[in-house]
Parts: sequence; C-alpha cells; structure tokens
Amino acid sequence: MLGLALSACNLIYKLPTRQGNVIEQKQLDQLKVGMTRDQALFLLGTPIAASPFRADRWDYLGYYKSPRGQVSSRTVTLYFEADKLARIDGAAPVAGASSLDTPDAKSVIEQQKKDKVEAERAAEPTESGVVLTPESAPQAP
Repeated sequence: MLGLALSACNLIYKLPTRQGNVIEQKQLDQLKVGMTRDQALFLLGTPIAASPFRADRWDYLGYYKSPRGQVSSRTVTLYFEADKLARIDGAAPVAGASSLDTPDAKSVIEQQKKDKVEAERAAEPTESGVVLTPESAPQAP
C-alpha cells in the first residue's frame, strides 16, 4: 500500500549529467586571437579532443543534462598557427540561449539548492496531506 502511494509521487532525485569540458561563456569571452597555447590552456583547461595528427587544432566538447531532462551541448574549436591562437569557432553565445541552456557552475549549484529545498518541503508532513505552493495558494477575498 505504501509502495503504491509513493510510486505516484515523483520523489526520485536525478543528478545532473555533465560530460566533457565545462565551457563557460565568461572564459570564452577572455580568449583573444594571438594568445599562446599556454594562455588558452590556462583559461579553458585541457581539450578533450586534441589530435596528435593535427597539433594546430583543439576541440572542447561540453554536454549537460539537467535533472529535469533538458539537454545542452556545445563545441568550441581553437585553431593555432605558430603556437598562437589564430581562430575560434563556437565561442559566440547561441542566439536565444538562456542560462539554463548554457549553465555555468554557479547556476548549477543554485539550481541544486533550490531542488533540494523543494524536495525537503514536499517531504514534510502536513496536517491535511496537501502541500500548497505559492502559485496555488488561495487568494484572500
């Protein structure tokens, strides 16, 4: 009986999935053509795809899936000539993208805190068995 009642509630918390490089726009905004490889490495970290056959190209691949199932991915490619950054592909923010589409570490942590508070609040017992949220609270006449 209890198992049936709990199965109707969506109490399972799903962790966000982050794979590849963490690509934040504020780091990409600091990249400038003419930087050295070491400077680019300091800003973005080690590329996930650097080929020994093409030493002039670094690829940064980032994938993020939120606990609610929203997926975003991004690829940034750096091209070097004579150990200097010559071209950057994928560094411009995607038009119409919200912070949820391209999350940074601060946004992810804030969302995790909100989700935790929401889950704790939903788990608290209430006298009537009904949890009122601010959107569904009755209005005073």
